[in-house]
Amino acid sequence: MIFPGHDFAQALLRYGYELTRQTGSHLRLKSTLRGTDHFITIPAHQTLKLGTLNAIISGVAAYLEVDCSQFLQELFGK
Repeated sequence: MIFPGHDFAQALLRYGYELTRQTGSHLRLKSTLRGTDHFITIPAHQTLKLGTLNAIISGVAAYLEVDCSQFLQELFGK
């Protein structure tokens, strides 16, 4: 599955994340949805590596306090 970094960042906007900056080929997003700041960095590459995608998804799911599989279902609709 090919999933560009920009598309992934766009998908996270509906979970309270906002793009705060871009440095080189990396996007920095921030969320304050849970009352504390949560930052994630997403490579703005055409294809995200599976391990990188997994780490980002795991971090976001932990911050949102939802199960990873539930988060994936909501995010990708599969």
